[in-house]
Amino acid sequence: MKTLLIIDMQNAWLNNPACPCHDTDGVVERINHAAKHIRAQGGKVIFVQHVNADAPLGSAAWQVIPALQQAATDGTVQKLAADAFAATDLADQLAASATSTLYISGFASEFCIDTAVRAAASRPLQVVALADAHTTADRPHLAAPAIIAHHNWVWAGLPVTAGSTLVVRTTAEAFPG
Repeated sequence: MKTLLIIDMQNAWLNNPACPCHDTDGVVERINHAAKHIRAQGGKVIFVQHVNADAPLGSAAWQVIPALQQAATDGTVQKLAADAFAATDLADQLAASATSTLYISGFASEFCIDTAVRAAASRPLQVVALADAHTTADRPHLAAPAIIAHHNWVWAGLPVTAGSTLVVRTTAEAFPG
């Protein structure tokens, strides 16, 4: 089973004009493309949503941005930390659906996406970091495109545990057509 994680693509962070994310429209388009392919293949899409003071559970800020296409069959995970696996039922959802390949997308490249990639790669999964389907904002020390490029480079060479693989692919490479 193939599963796509869509992490923290919420109003609190993606609809913040004071701190715009890099290539939001393109990232959303590529995530929607990946989700469409996953669903068409009988796979699972899981939306992971961060809950904190900036995005209280159930608030408008907490909601997934409207540009992302959601289906009634999609799963959800609420998280309180950068790690989507920590104190959540994500591992149980992946086990219940017999996920073998996990695609990772969303926000923020250097925080929750990086943590999810590393946490997933420590499990017996085939992990695919979608190189052009994660985003972040400029930071005081580094521009968003450099942060994204840096993490794609790190993940491409990151050693993983036995029984796991980790590759970095563009959305077009992972889901042609």
